[in-house]
Amino acid sequence: MVVVVLSMSSHDHRLLCEPEIVTRGFVYVKESEGLMEELRKVAVKALEECRMDTMNDWASIKSEIKNAISGFLYKKTKRNPMILPVIMEV
Repeated sequence: MVVVVLSMSSHDHRLLCEPEIVTRGFVYVKESEGLMEELRKVAVKALEECRMDTMNDWASIKSEIKNAISGFLYKKTKRNPMILPVIMEV
């Protein structure tokens, strides 16, 4: 399982800090720090694409992030973990 936690502004839907990636039963984080950093970049890129497409509803944003990370992880690891995007509105 991979959880992507995004802290976003409730006013303008911008990212307030770097996404946090939490994994359980997928990869050992200390040995895969490079992969975790790449996942953060993929999540930020997907979020930027949502902003450029003027997507404002949380469900669509979560879906886009999930699809981007799922595709990236399959290319890298040939595995399909459960991906849970979590948006914290601040």
